[in-house]
Amino acid sequence: MQIDAYGFRSPPFQMTPDVRLYFPSTVHSRAYAHLLFGLAQREGFVVVTGEVGAGKTTLIERLCAELAPTDHVIARIMTTQVEADDLLRLVATAFGAPSHGSKAEILRSLIAVLGGGVHDLGKRPVLIVDEAQGLPISALEELRMLTNVTEGDRALLQVILMGQPQLRRTLARPDLDQLRQRILAAYHLAGLTREETHLYVRHRMSAVGWTGHPAWDEAALDTVHHHTGGIPRRINRLCSRVLLAGSLEHQALLSAALVEATAVELEQDLNEICADPLPSPPLTLPEAPAAAPASTALEEAIHDLGERVGELERLTTKRERVFRRLQDLFGDVKPGRTRR
Repeated sequence: MQIDAYGFRSPPFQMTPDVRLYFPSTVHSRAYAHLLFGLAQREGFVVVTGEVGAGKTTLIERLCAELAPTDHVIARIMTTQVEADDLLRLVATAFGAPSHGSKAEILRSLIAVLGGGVHDLGKRPVLIVDEAQGLPISALEELRMLTNVTEGDRALLQVILMGQPQLRRTLARPDLDQLRQRILAAYHLAGLTREETHLYVRHRMSAVGWTGHPAWDEAALDTVHHHTGGIPRRINRLCSRVLLAGSLEHQALLSAALVEATAVELEQDLNEICADPLPSPPLTLPEAPAAAPASTALEEAIHDLGERVGELERLTTKRERVFRRLQDLFGDVKPGRTRR
């Protein structure tokens, strides 16, 4: 709908990483420079961390797109708490080596592929491990041992670890000192600044044909940064919904009030999704004691039913307050109109 209303060629804020929409912010440019520096060393580890949605995957997509396939063989694996032996099988499979048999057989096959099958062709094997914060210590040590394998004066494998901030805490453990000594470059992706958030939003929209319609109020983009902390994926999620709201209301100017109302709506959606209310027990009439009059059980059941009705009324009142707040906010956008 936002594409039709505003004339975009494709959605500007889709959640799937797209290297064509890469925005070279300060933090992403520095992270990319660290990646290139580390790869130039031809050995050891390069580590990039960041919050969920900070742009790690987009960064790697750009790297893979720009590395010449005639010079590199890149293998990528996604890990979720994979033990050492399983990780070795994943690495072997990623490079096209047999992954069956004993650990010694798999390792022998992998070394043969990396050495004779890759290096002899003048190519450098690079392993990219995503979500590396989920790796146990034994698996990280397995990777360290793989980077120690050499043929002559060259290392057979270089590893890029991508992960969330807890990966940094894991790598700081005293028992991983040997691995830390082989980290040649490391960088943590922080959120975009307020100014870069403005540029990011305009960059994404311009990349899909934006010519200034709809216009963004400066305060609206400040509000986007406030609610997202400059994390690209959060920006995409919020701005996508803002464009939807704007298209439904035929807004030519996206205001701070519209962004605020949309952010409140998203938060409400998240709260409802995360809520886990306990199911109400079936209404049953308790057995009355033998000596109690028959009316006592009925009175207790009626009291219980009244309590539940009261709870429903309180929940309804709370939702009405939220709805009125949204109406008030949208009243600032366009008097007399509410979003449907």
